Amino acid sequence: MITERNVPSGSATPSTWRGRLAAFGLLLGSVMATDAIAQTPPPPTWSTADMPSQKGRIFLVTGGTSGMGFEDAKALASSGARVVIAARNPQRGREAIDRIKQDVPDAQVQFEAVDLADLSSVRDLGKRLGATLPRLDGLINNAAIMAPPERGTSVDGLEMQFATNYAGHFVLTAELLPLLRKSDAPRVVTLSSIAIHRGSINLDDLQSTGAYVPMATYAQSKLACLMFAFELQRRSEAGGWGIQSMAAHPGVAVTELVARGPGLDSEQGRQWSSNRAHLQTAAMGAISTLYAATAPTAQGGVYYGPTGPNEIAGPLGVATVPAVARDAATAARLWDLTEEITGTRFPTRGR
Repeated sequence: MITERNVPSGSATPSTWRGRLAAFGLLLGSVMATDAIAQTPPPPTWSTADMPSQKGRIFLVTGGTSGMGFEDAKALASSGARVVIAARNPQRGREAIDRIKQDVPDAQVQFEAVDLADLSSVRDLGKRLGATLPRLDGLINNAAIMAPPERGTSVDGLEMQFATNYAGHFVLTAELLPLLRKSDAPRVVTLSSIAIHRGSINLDDLQSTGAYVPMATYAQSKLACLMFAFELQRRSEAGGWGIQSMAAHPGVAVTELVARGPGLDSEQGRQWSSNRAHLQTAAMGAISTLYAATAPTAQGGVYYGPTGPNEIAGPLGVATVPAVARDAATAARLWDLTEEITGTRFPTRGR
């Protein structure tokens, strides 16, 4: 992980490094202090070398053709897991599998096409996997888009960031719940972002129809993801589903997210480009997710991420949670609204 101790020789001094990262963090939203939650922190130096064998376990990773999702899939395959990469582009899927097999010749990895912004595509994936997999031990809700300059809508009429980042994963989790419950220790890891600290949940306008501010809409979608992860844990406990649900964020990692979203010529893109030497690699960004998905000591209902300045990079730890994300009443209302919007129903709490 990136720390002040391992800044490359000849690069910025630690104080300059902190300043640059803090400046970049202001674009995404500085981490705000919240009350600490009684949780067991992970080992700060935890890495893929500490990952227990995943032989015999089955994982699905959305957006696994690039970035952190690819690193998740590669690490899980390296540890013996069977991995399903779910993404939109079959060509990129084949390329991702080839890249993984170059390093892990005996990798058990397959590609399944899904468009998270198309709920019929999500449901089709659920049906296919329900008919072909004996169970699902881990679901990593990773895929995302960030801050496209213009507001777009999905085929279901939902704002694209809400649809891709949050609603598609909500429906996918519901579709895969029967497979998850067949596992002896199922986990669902949902990706959030440090951008949540400048976000809010507008239950009266989840689709940003009144005003579309690209980063604010992104922040809302990722805050919804975090609230979903916590509410899924509460409902799993209440309903006896046996699922551990946790959340993770990567800090700020060098991936395709900025280039495909606001663009490298945007303010975010220029800051990202000028500071990328001091940011997380995709492999570093994947550590929090992999810990949540595989470590015996990972806990349901916990949010993991790097713990350096503004949580942009640094050692693994428990991430800061904004107060709204701990508001169970708001999370329950968001859940109910999402069921109405998507036409998807999870089991009731009592079943």
